[in-house]
Amino acid sequence: MPVSAPTSAVFPWSIWPAVPTIMFLMLCAVLLLLLPSIIFASAPLPQQPAQQQPHEQPQQETPVFRTGVSLVRVDAQVVSDRRPVQGLTRQDFIVLDNGDPQPIEYFGRESEPIWLVLLLDVSGSMTRRVSEIAAVARQSLKTLKPEDQVAVMLFSRNTKLAADFSANPEDAAPAIQQAARERSLGAGSRIYESIVDAANYIKLKAANKPGRRAIVILTDNEGLAYQVPDQIVLNALFAANTTLNAIVTPNAKPPAALKPGQQFNPDFIPHDVFKLARETGGEVLKAQNAGETFNDMLDRLRTRYSLHYRPPQQTKPGAIHTIKVALSPEAARRYPKAEVRARSGYVVDQ
Repeated sequence: MPVSAPTSAVFPWSIWPAVPTIMFLMLCAVLLLLLPSIIFASAPLPQQPAQQQPHEQPQQETPVFRTGVSLVRVDAQVVSDRRPVQGLTRQDFIVLDNGDPQPIEYFGRESEPIWLVLLLDVSGSMTRRVSEIAAVARQSLKTLKPEDQVAVMLFSRNTKLAADFSANPEDAAPAIQQAARERSLGAGSRIYESIVDAANYIKLKAANKPGRRAIVILTDNEGLAYQVPDQIVLNALFAANTTLNAIVTPNAKPPAALKPGQQFNPDFIPHDVFKLARETGGEVLKAQNAGETFNDMLDRLRTRYSLHYRPPQQTKPGAIHTIKVALSPEAARRYPKAEVRARSGYVVDQ
């Protein structure tokens, strides 16, 4: 017999009349949920700012004083009867590059600042001479102009920077006065290596800056360089546009020339600051008293001339060019005994 029982359950087919309404409401809900995404997707994307290319600054040509870039610098001294000739002008000079005359584009005299490295040999044999310079250093350096820069380097077996470039003489004087007591640089006297160190230092510090460059070395010119021939030292000095000037002991002299048939070891080269000074346009002064000679050397550095010219076109990087500086015929007539000292060449920049 069928049994019926009351129930509150609702079966699917019992709600069919409400299905369209429910589906409409669900569709509305879905649209409400998707509306922000639809609006975002349809909105125009903000344009990214175009990436700006770095603005190329126009390169300004400044009178850099090395080859291959702008001008070749030649530091010249004119001497008559062992004294500097002053008062010359641009028209009094002739400059030859590989034998060809070159117009002088810049001419300078005492107004140019000096970048000066004092390179002191502190080996045992030079203690007395260093002390003589130390005694006058503070007063001597006061004769330099405010724009001049002075550095101090010491050497024996090794090289040491004792005072960096400074326009204040008070920065260099203490380093010179303490040099005679320097004992940490080993035994021996590596003159050529120290000159290369000093030239590289000037090249680094004075690059593209106006002014003349000079090294003044105090030494006895004795000893041998190991595997550092003259040309390596000259190339370093040429690359730094630097003259080598030497204050030497009274008995110092260039190495003797080899006799015919005499054998030598090419790894050991006699030091010769006389040759280096001659080839770079510097000079050598012998010192009975190094302090007095130091004063004289500083005065003579002020009487030099700076001649700048543009290198010939189509020069090959690494090529060695010769330089010859002479007086014009008219100036040679005025100073018949004059001698012009200038560097003998340069290496074209790589």
